[in-house]
Amino acid sequence: MRILLIFAIQIFSSLIYSQIPNGYYNGMNTLVGNPLKTALHNIINEHTEFPYTSSTTDVWDILKQTDKDPNDPNKIILFYTGWSVDAGQEWNSGSGWTREHIWSKSHGAFGTSRGAGTDVHHLRPADPSVNSAKNNRWFDTCSSPYLDNGNYTGCFTSLNNWVWQPRDEVKGDVARMIFYMATRYEGNNGEPDLELIDYLPVDNNTSDPVYAKLNTLIQWHNEDSVDDWERKRNNIIYYNFQNNRNPFIDHPEYVGLIWDYSVGISKEEISSNLKAHPNPTKTLIQIEIENYNGSFEAKLYDFNGKILETTNSTNFSIRDYSNGIYILKVAYGDRVEEVKVIKE
Repeated sequence: MRILLIFAIQIFSSLIYSQIPNGYYNGMNTLVGNPLKTALHNIINEHTEFPYTSSTTDVWDILKQTDKDPNDPNKIILFYTGWSVDAGQEWNSGSGWTREHIWSKSHGAFGTSRGAGTDVHHLRPADPSVNSAKNNRWFDTCSSPYLDNGNYTGCFTSLNNWVWQPRDEVKGDVARMIFYMATRYEGNNGEPDLELIDYLPVDNNTSDPVYAKLNTLIQWHNEDSVDDWERKRNNIIYYNFQNNRNPFIDHPEYVGLIWDYSVGISKEEISSNLKAHPNPTKTLIQIEIENYNGSFEAKLYDFNGKILETTNSTNFSIRDYSNGIYILKVAYGDRVEEVKVIKE
């Protein structure tokens, strides 16, 4: 009987952690750009907050669960290196492990206060010396391998710019944590208003609430897709602790709907000449480009980035495609613009 009970508990736990809660993202299907970002913020806002250090449940305790070594429950996996270490060591005068803010706490000056400073969606265990080397560097592509006391880490830094590149296995993880932070923290109730930028600031130690580099993060997001480790971690945080989720783990396509791939700014900030109508549609789409009479190339994509159709015509049929949301990208003159198309 006891064996059966344990087996039943394991199955129940597996079911809990295997899916997104029903209705969590209701209403998102028709949104794009800033309206989508705002709607997601409203869903994940006001999460349950925990202290950074406390005799009660704190960040140390949570990370021991979210980043537990699946092969040894007494160890945790360090984020930047992938090394497995004794979870009970914590700081241990610099000989144990530390808590890394993926969105560096100095960029926004939120420190370790409840909220952004203790949000475990962007806090990960790290080796103290590797964490010190990463410092508050921006995320961007670089080519100088970082060795920690002669040990290979898989990370890179730069001799010229204040930047850091994590190992390939977690590039997408970094990006999705940064996207989460820029969506969760919008300046409400004394919280920082975190924004993504697509350039490297002149002042590397600025306390402005910004992080770079957006286009690189989008690239990493595309190169390193969501894996089961991220999904499980997202579920543990939601069900056991904060009661909010990282939307970009659940729906990676939201990245492309909020941030433009080519120029790295919110779609709502682009002055667009591109129109697609009727939208929603059941059959035909008509392409209209205001104040432009030259040639163009239009491509229709699904949410996985697969090209479904290419045309130079102002009219084309989507009658044979399934109901859902598609991305229409049009190149004309020296511009590339895109709109969301809804087939119903």
